[in-house]
Amino acid sequence: MYAIIENGNKQYKVAVGDVLSLEKLSAAVGEKVEFSAIFVSDESGIKTAGDAANYKVTAEVLAQDKAKKIIVYKYKAKKNERKKQGHRQPFTKIKVVDIAVGKAEG
Repeated sequence: MYAIIENGNKQYKVAVGDVLSLEKLSAAVGEKVEFSAIFVSDESGIKTAGDAANYKVTAEVLAQDKAKKIIVYKYKAKKNERKKQGHRQPFTKIKVVDIAVGKAEG
């Protein structure tokens, strides 16, 4: 069984036990977070749109961290303009615990 969830304007295919890095979430390490599914595939077939909206994906927050530093370097030729910056994107590492039918929100 797997589901497709949306976070930070990106979609992720997840199954129970998967560990993935998402855009930063405002949740402490050890907390449970829920995502609504936009697509679910299980032994009874596939579910999309309204049927998949009834499913909830529960995950546990494993870490709040920053990605590896990237260097951003800008310059203009023959103008002696140079600018060097570093950037570390924050992310949240989660582990998918459960994919189950939840209460329909309405």
